[in-house]
Amino acid sequence: CGIVWDDNGNPSQTLRKKSVVREAESSLRRLDVEVIDLYQVHWPIPEAEIDEGCAAVEELRQAGKIRYGGVSNFSVKQMKQVAVEMEITSLQPPFSLVQPDVEGEILPYCRENGIGVINYSPMGSGLLTGKMTRERIDTLPSDDWRRKSDLFKEPKLTANLAIVEVLRQIAGAHECTVAEAAIAWTLHNPAVTGAIVGVRHPDQVDGVIGAAAIELTADDITALENARS
Repeated sequence: CGIVWDDNGNPSQTLRKKSVVREAESSLRRLDVEVIDLYQVHWPIPEAEIDEGCAAVEELRQAGKIRYGGVSNFSVKQMKQVAVEMEITSLQPPFSLVQPDVEGEILPYCRENGIGVINYSPMGSGLLTGKMTRERIDTLPSDDWRRKSDLFKEPKLTANLAIVEVLRQIAGAHECTVAEAAIAWTLHNPAVTGAIVGVRHPDQVDGVIGAAAIELTADDITALENARS
């Protein structure tokens, strides 16, 4: 959880205590449970309210309404700031071969401080599935946000598709899908606890579920490092 809604049912950019607590209690009612396992502040927006929002999450934990509190899309600076207000159990950042930015500072910080990482978009929003082609990108609906993403446009697109070809070779060696190889790369990082994988249809699960069992070799890692350098 983490998205707060206003009284009219619209997304509300607020982390005020009243709103955070109200949304948590509403979630408990909708889920018909006594406690939420993990409750995360999804975005540090507005930044001026992150202390209050995280303090509210900690109060929910102390009250037994949630088991663990976490944050998502937070920088190291922001995590250090709110660590005074709450016990941070998890961080949910974007992380993939085409979005590796968190490798430099954020993942090492989480590992050093015992913060679990559950990364999202491990397949680069579909770019690393092996099914995304230039032709498919050209036919994406006009309202698809990926049409405006730098990852799906030149000069990055050519480099990203080259990474996919290396993944395809690795997938063949491991007898898995390209998507599973891409997810396995994120899980290879010792700071990563788990990956959030999005699918549109139940039958797509078969093409990603095997990622957790794949052990990439040193040669696999080197090949991917060279491909994205």
